[in-house]
Amino acid sequence: MGGQAKNKKKSKPKRKDNRPSRDEGFACLSPQERMKVRMHEKAKKKSAEKYSVQQLLERTEEYMDSFDFEMASLFCQRALDVEPTNLQALDMLGHICSELGDTQKAKAVFLRAVETSPDVGHSKYMYLGQIHTGQEAVDYYTRGIQVLLSALDKQETTTAQAGAAASPGQDPDLPTPKDVSIAYCSIAEIYLTDLCMEEGAGDKCREYIERALQYHHDNPEALQLMASYLFSTERNQEGKEYLLKSVGLWLPAQKQSAASLVEEDTQNETPPYEARITTAKLLIESQEYEMAVDVLEGLLEEDDEVVQVWYLSGWVCYLQWEKAKEQQEREGRDVTKEETEEWKALTEAARSYLTNAKKLYSKLRCDDQPMLEHVEQLLGELGGEMEGEEGDQGLDEDYEPCSDEEEDDAEAPMEH
Repeated sequence: MGGQAKNKKKSKPKRKDNRPSRDEGFACLSPQERMKVRMHEKAKKKSAEKYSVQQLLERTEEYMDSFDFEMASLFCQRALDVEPTNLQALDMLGHICSELGDTQKAKAVFLRAVETSPDVGHSKYMYLGQIHTGQEAVDYYTRGIQVLLSALDKQETTTAQAGAAASPGQDPDLPTPKDVSIAYCSIAEIYLTDLCMEEGAGDKCREYIERALQYHHDNPEALQLMASYLFSTERNQEGKEYLLKSVGLWLPAQKQSAASLVEEDTQNETPPYEARITTAKLLIESQEYEMAVDVLEGLLEEDDEVVQVWYLSGWVCYLQWEKAKEQQEREGRDVTKEETEEWKALTEAARSYLTNAKKLYSKLRCDDQPMLEHVEQLLGELGGEMEGEEGDQGLDEDYEPCSDEEEDDAEAPMEH
């Protein structure tokens, strides 16, 4: 009997060892971390009882619309706690993580979405294409295009069967031919940059641009990419035609919107910020200086902490000053009073822009040494940096130096 009693006592620790199995992994957590996990489980259960997944996603969208991505993340995660394979929730969480700057988590979420539903939803492939480079990026974009084209085919079939005349583009959540065009642009850009040294890269680049234009012939991005491609192959005049067509599709509307007190929705046709920086560079290369000034002014109004935009603004003013001097010398005549005033305004504007470029370069700790050297070279030719308040005041008041349209109540308009 005593032996049996002993055996019973020895069996107790066994039961104790097995008990934590329901909290597997807790052993390596601190008490605070354990409490956090339990609170999360409790909140998850409460969310499931209180809200439907659709309600949680609606709240997520509300917070995304108001740019409160931290709160959006909480509600979206709750939705996924309730329904882990919800494709809409995965897509939203991926974009939220991207907005919060957590690229790795965003990548993991989008890959999970691919695994969950590889043939539905193209945006996850577009994002994965953006964060990868070279052939890997091309592969993701290509897969996304396949999903897009499949969705468009289904839409056409559904519309035909319903006998409806409504355009698929009326629902912003439905894919459109423009989405396909943008995706092809992304691939073309890779062959213009990352894969430019690959055999046949030029031909592939042009092929994808042509496909982009096939699906949306007035896509400013596609037209600009064609311009870049043609400039890279030294067909500058043809490239300039595509460039001016591209800019003409969005710049006049943007200028009109900026000039009026009423905000107009010009975002649909306006290319992304980085693409417009490229626009400005190409316009400068084409000697379309006034148009370049308009593009650069719009960029500065949108975000005044991009060193390259300040630098290009100073560079284009410098080039306008040089061009004006060369014309006067070619004509072999004396400098007029109006020209003297114009040249002074251009050089001061250039100094002001370049001074701000140099200050911002230092503030943001940029690492583009050739750009900094060119800024310093130009400032040396123009008489040095603006000092103190002078540079800032110049940016606010002394110009639109060479834009096409100038306000009547601004300083005296400048002749070109």
